[in-house]
Amino acid sequence: MSDNLTTPETKVTLSVQQLESLIRKVVREELVEFAAQELGIFHLDKESPLYEDMEDILERKKSGQLRFHTHEKIWDV
Repeated sequence: MSDNLTTPETKVTLSVQQLESLIRKVVREELVEFAAQELGIFHLDKESPLYEDMEDILERKKSGQLRFHTHEKIWDV
């Protein structure tokens, strides 16, 4: 027997809706796993672009400029 076994490549055709559903499922599973971890508090450097983004989000929240999506729209349920 040869140790060089190869399996034939399988091609799958998905519609955009099926692909979107699959991506949502994978992201959902990853988020559930991430949320289950015990995470410590971390601090952002004030020079960090992420810190600037968080400040911008807070300002838009205060001024009522944020748009939110429903749970159903995000998770396609």
